[in-house]
Amino acid sequence: MPRKHPTDELHRLTSAIQALNVRWSRQALALWQGLPPEHAPDRLYAGFEAVLTPETIAGASDIPDDKTRTRIRHGLIDHYLQRQLMPHETEMQAWSRGAAAHVDGEKIYFRDVIPWCQKSSTLAKRQRLQQETGPLCKLLKPFAVNYWKVVLDTLTAEFDFDNYIDYCRQKKGIDYHRLYRQVKVLVDQTDAYYFAAMDAWSHARFNLPVQQLTRFDAIYLLSLGQWDRLCPVNAPEETLGFFRHWGLDPAHHPGLHLDLSTSAEKSAQAITVMVRIPREIHILMRPEGGWVDVETLWHELGHGLSAVSTDPSLSEVDRELATAFNLSETYAFLLQRMALSRPVLERVMGLPEATVATIGYYKDLKDLSVFRRYAAKFISEYEMFTGGDLTDGQPYADTMARITGFYHQPESHLFDLVPEFYCADYLLGWMGEAVLADHLTGRFGEYGCLDPLAGEWLKSLWRQGNAADMFAFFETNGLDELTAAPLLRRWRRLSETPAA
Repeated sequence: MPRKHPTDELHRLTSAIQALNVRWSRQALALWQGLPPEHAPDRLYAGFEAVLTPETIAGASDIPDDKTRTRIRHGLIDHYLQRQLMPHETEMQAWSRGAAAHVDGEKIYFRDVIPWCQKSSTLAKRQRLQQETGPLCKLLKPFAVNYWKVVLDTLTAEFDFDNYIDYCRQKKGIDYHRLYRQVKVLVDQTDAYYFAAMDAWSHARFNLPVQQLTRFDAIYLLSLGQWDRLCPVNAPEETLGFFRHWGLDPAHHPGLHLDLSTSAEKSAQAITVMVRIPREIHILMRPEGGWVDVETLWHELGHGLSAVSTDPSLSEVDRELATAFNLSETYAFLLQRMALSRPVLERVMGLPEATVATIGYYKDLKDLSVFRRYAAKFISEYEMFTGGDLTDGQPYADTMARITGFYHQPESHLFDLVPEFYCADYLLGWMGEAVLADHLTGRFGEYGCLDPLAGEWLKSLWRQGNAADMFAFFETNGLDELTAAPLLRRWRRLSETPAA
């Protein structure tokens, strides 16, 4: 029997983790805004050295409640690891900050690759980018390898995890072995109509088969930029009036801060920074124009609105110390899909039927393509951490090309790797989105997202915050089992609907 963990010690640990989370959130916020951070990297953990020790973390194992024990223990491990990695990350970031590809006189920094591919590139320029980035990845690879060596050695030597998958499983409560098998089946089930539809799209757009395109071409294609001329809004915030149906005003919601400026100092990657839930949530994005901005804003609003709607009376552990964010991704994907759904395109944006059908078809194809990219990354990462060679990028490149159709550079594999199998959180979030979308339609009808009662239903889910993990959440709320069946029904329509 574990001995009882004193209440004052539990409060001390919870407060320490929360204080460090706030420091890190403010650090991220400043960096994304292009502002100087409040703390120098070597001062982020000043004053918390006594908390971040193996002995303290071992003591957290005595907390009786399973959920509280997991969230406190892994919150401490997170910061312990981050402190260990700080010198390595600082060095890698210093080298990465100046990394840039030279394409026909343009200097494309790594951080700007995605928006450049979406809005400023041509097929020939993207091919040149492909040639330029390979050597840059090779140059930076030793830093990435060293980062992962520190992570894996620390987890196995200091905290006795069997391996990296064991660590992630204990932290997030996900059976990665089962999910790996499930995802491989999903890939097989969508192969035929995915490749038929994607090959037709690539031929129509480039007069080339998808196998002759690269990851950078996928970024361009999946931005839906070829239909930006049909987008009826000049700025993504013009769509925020939709939320009046739900009694919400995201632009003036207490605790929610939107930064949608086009400042060049800002990061090109959109992000939601949760400083304190529900009191201070920031959404940052740098608009580039067109449909991708609308999707991006609504995706981040899924994170932001659910966070600021969390019941403030929940404990800190239930509000702010979640160890997985797949439920937040569920809400983000739900709103992202809603942004380009028939009710919004037709009733809110006033688009004609032909345009609605075209955008709807390619939105579904884009979603399937991105889902398969996450699936390919998860499969690659799983195999990399179950006996594969972390330094060998060829298996990653082969898997990505086989599942997405687009060529991926072997040299880039460690720079496409997101810690803690976050791709799995995306996959689960997308499955959860489809289940919620079916429930919403079943309860409120095809145009139910315009019904104020639908908004009240969603807010009742958001109020629960992070009290339950994703699997318990679906069970306790009487939702269907978390499966990919609704997604498969949605995507099978791609084989029946001709592209416009």
